[in-house]
Amino acid sequence: MLGLDTNVLVRFLVQDDQAQFERAQKLIGRELRTGSGVLISLLVLLETEWVLRSRYSLAKSEILAAFSGLLASAELRFEDEHSIEKALFAWKDSPADFADCLIGARHRALGCRATASFNVKATKLPGFIAA
Repeated sequence: MLGLDTNVLVRFLVQDDQAQFERAQKLIGRELRTGSGVLISLLVLLETEWVLRSRYSLAKSEILAAFSGLLASAELRFEDEHSIEKALFAWKDSPADFADCLIGARHRALGCRATASFNVKATKLPGFIAA
């Protein structure tokens, strides 16, 4: 299995550098054809959301659509796909950051009863408490 770094995933999604997009596309295609698989980790997904939002000024709806498209791909593998799905669902209608939604979902998956936070927006999410 081959793990993708954030810069490869961003180039694949944004396609703002044609040469790097084509290299990313070929790399992913080659790995999928050989059956070894391509993994997107939680850290890469968090960084990707931050880059798409802060560097490319993509709206939440655009990022949600991009991430949903990645999740819909049967060929790609994700670290803790269930937590990612729960985080995206929570983030869709929340003023909290994606990172907070993913942290909360991951903590629930790890058996935590709650996530303590000083972040007021995060404490409005299910499974969060004010610290």
